Amino acid sequence: MSVSSELAAEIAAELEGEESAAAAGDSIATVIHRERSYMGMLEYKKEDEGALIKNLILDLKPKVSTGHIPGLPAYILFMCVRHTDYVNDDDKVKSLLTSTINGIKKVVKRHSDDLERITMWLANTCRLLHTLKQYSGEKQFQAENTSKQTEQSLRNFDLSEYRQVFSDLAVWNYQALMKLMEELIQPSIVPAILEHEAIAGLTASKPSGLRGRASSNAKDLEDGKDSQISLDALMRVEWINCDNLVELQFLMSDHLSTLIGLYLKNTPADFWALSLYTHTYLECIDQVSKDDMCNWSKGMQIRYNLSHLEQWLRDNSLHEFGAQAALEPIIQASQLLQARKTDSDVESICDMCSKLTTAQIVKILNIYTPVDEFEERVPIAFIRKIQARLKTRDSQQASSASAAGASSSATLLLDTKYSYPVTFPFNPSSVALETISVPEQLHLGFLIRH
Repeated sequence: MSVSSELAAEIAAELEGEESAAAAGDSIATVIHRERSYMGMLEYKKEDEGALIKNLILDLKPKVSTGHIPGLPAYILFMCVRHTDYVNDDDKVKSLLTSTINGIKKVVKRHSDDLERITMWLANTCRLLHTLKQYSGEKQFQAENTSKQTEQSLRNFDLSEYRQVFSDLAVWNYQALMKLMEELIQPSIVPAILEHEAIAGLTASKPSGLRGRASSNAKDLEDGKDSQISLDALMRVEWINCDNLVELQFLMSDHLSTLIGLYLKNTPADFWALSLYTHTYLECIDQVSKDDMCNWSKGMQIRYNLSHLEQWLRDNSLHEFGAQAALEPIIQASQLLQARKTDSDVESICDMCSKLTTAQIVKILNIYTPVDEFEERVPIAFIRKIQARLKTRDSQQASSASAAGASSSATLLLDTKYSYPVTFPFNPSSVALETISVPEQLHLGFLIRH
């Protein structure tokens, strides 16, 4: 081999060695990132507590909250509680929970006319309450936990007293929500159910006993008088920041999704519908006991209008939790106005009016007004037979009614402000705390995820 050939071979070998070394160097410089596992906790400095409450509770707008998992504010607050438990900082957890309670109260009071915001904090208060139970370490609340969730139970703190406070806070939120709902719907109930004439001409002619008296009828609308609020006005109202009750339900659904589908019964939506039913009944039953409302055609008109309200609730899956029972008395009153009233009908009428008091039935029969000259007033003898039969019914029900605190048979007018008690049955969450991250939109960059 010549000298030049040997030199070329050495250079080639040297270059090959350098390439191998470079390749080896590259492999050494490669860093493989392992996926970080989190513990489902959020750390914050004590001086940042005010900013946490301000950004997460006081200034949080419903539209920001709806873009994330239902109940996210509640989960973030609990993850902060978990870290205070992890470091065993008793003062810090007391301060956080107290500030949370006061913050929720303040935002609900400040925005007492904001249906969406009150609903949001009702949902989040309930979620926080149930999360405190789920991770309390108590066996009764661990039945549906994963092994990881059980491992994440609180270790140092017993927060059962705070759970009771949050339970009371949830009821207080619910009452604020129902109060606002009642204020919004109450003015429309009686006109929509009792005055709206969906069947043209049904009540255009006045009953024979009411000639010359003012009444709500189709002619008033033709004359331009705003004497009727249609049933559509109850379904499509301007007393709220949405176009109709369907949109209202959608407006609330993002926040109620924390609750609806988790609870088997007695969700806030259930009680909302129950309140709507109940106030419809209470408002209308007192009005029906007036002479210009007691005739056959008015009974048909009321029953027809009520059927639309019932259908709306069925269409929105809001009918199977006592609301139908709450509405039953006004339905029975409309049926009583349409029923045949002869001696042979005494038994059937008493059976049909099982949800009306004796005073209400007798009042309606006494002031029942014929719609034309061919119809007679209800005979006094018939009313006395009804009273005698109802007296027997009332004596049979007296003991059970007394025990249940039911209305007396002599009750005529009812409390239109009556409110049903609410309960929030425990239901755990399947959301894994370690998978939750804090969105930038919440402005909580000072939280440290662990």
